[in-house]
Amino acid sequence: MKKLAAFVFGLFLSMSAIAAEPLLSASAVQAALTAPNTVLIDIRDPKSYAAGHIAGSLNAPYGTWRGPATNPGELPSIANLSKLVQRLGLTPDTHVIVTSSGKDETDFGAAARVYWTLKVLGLQNLSILNGGLKAWQAGGLTLDNKPVSGTASSFVPTINQSMIATREDVIANVKAGKSLLVDARPVEFFDGSTRHTAAKVPGTLKGAVNVEHSTWFEPNSTNVVSAGQAKKLLASTSVQADQDVVSFCNTGHWAATNWFVLSELVGQKNVKLYAGSMVDWTQADGALPMDNVPNRFKQLYIDAKLRLAK
Repeated sequence: MKKLAAFVFGLFLSMSAIAAEPLLSASAVQAALTAPNTVLIDIRDPKSYAAGHIAGSLNAPYGTWRGPATNPGELPSIANLSKLVQRLGLTPDTHVIVTSSGKDETDFGAAARVYWTLKVLGLQNLSILNGGLKAWQAGGLTLDNKPVSGTASSFVPTINQSMIATREDVIANVKAGKSLLVDARPVEFFDGSTRHTAAKVPGTLKGAVNVEHSTWFEPNSTNVVSAGQAKKLLASTSVQADQDVVSFCNTGHWAATNWFVLSELVGQKNVKLYAGSMVDWTQADGALPMDNVPNRFKQLYIDAKLRLAK
């Protein structure tokens, strides 16, 4: 009887692991941390982590999941990503919970981008702390300042290309129009009024529609809406529920929020992230198709404003 009970309990745990919710409240994270094989990753900078973090969480700053300054949306090499997940002790059986500061809507994009990266690497049991450390503290939960190091794993990840749209994929898509190109940036980027400092040209991908990443947050909050609310909000956008989507922005950061909501909350089957996004697109050797590109005079004006803002 005891063996049967142990088997049932083990089965329950494995089923719970498989059924991890992509978006967890602070109280749900607190409960999840009592389960075995759960790793909480704090993606804030080391100084912020040292000042106070959720007890037991491991620090893996957001920058370690990103590409170089010239193209920050680019995925790091598989060798570097492997070292990172191994240092954190991650395996396909680990329930990974990602948290950021929760200071604003843009901050959530960092957590979503790390979540996407982990899923690209083959990890499936993933969650994000909704509202980050801000929500954790608002819930009356405490922080710790003791440094934590995990037990390294030998997990060797591989890249799941089905979740990635490369520049070549997007070029083909612009020609064939197979997937809807969804620009997650604020409208001033979409309409060509400004650009990312690493992008060469303002504007957006040819044929793209604009669904700002901020669409998916509760009013006056840095918490993402529930899956049910996300499905209702989808009806007010240009995205159809059964449509193939390529999400992009400047560097695959804001776009990760759109990817997360559409793929993980709404449940759309074929949502890809163009990680390099407009920075990668505009750095191509030859000019690629774009919409909303301002005239040369306005581009010079935008260049001057960006220089003054440095």
